[in-house]
Amino acid sequence: MNETLLIVLAVVAVAAVAGWLYFQKRRSDHLRSQFGSEYDHEVEAKGDRRKAEAELADREKRVKKLDIRPLEPSVKEGFIERWRDVQARFVDDPPRAVADADALLGEVLRTRGYPVADFDQRAGDISVDHPNVVENYRAGHEIAVKHERGDAGTEDLRQAMIHYRSLFDDLVETTPAEPSGEEAR
Repeated sequence: MNETLLIVLAVVAVAAVAGWLYFQKRRSDHLRSQFGSEYDHEVEAKGDRRKAEAELADREKRVKKLDIRPLEPSVKEGFIERWRDVQARFVDDPPRAVADADALLGEVLRTRGYPVADFDQRAGDISVDHPNVVENYRAGHEIAVKHERGDAGTEDLRQAMIHYRSLFDDLVETTPAEPSGEEAR
């Protein structure tokens, strides 16, 4: 081979590697930005950044195919009223209230268009659109499972309700939106 051809091949190889590295960095930055603390959770769970990023990218693709929709105002109000009832029952029957809260979250998720068959799958799907509260959902679910085994007390159940409430608020969009520049004046 002549020297010019070798130089051209070397330049092309360096450019290809640089392009691949740039793409990987952009992908990592996007996933870290999209998923926030869920990115770190998944890296820790998988023990490998590439595997975690592949999982998060797969979640994004899967959720894009779903028909996720906002709640109709009347349906939203019905869920909010039911949530208030669940919270009120906590005083008299904490275990039942936590179970009802979990079931109500499942209904909200189904109504919004999320599949709800498997908890891990559900949490993964939720993490795409609600990365800031999915950890609360996992924590609430973990407490509920501990309670079924007899390993959680009333204070734990109270924490589960708080965790569930954060996801509920996010799913039904009960938190007020940030005012736009014009509204803030």
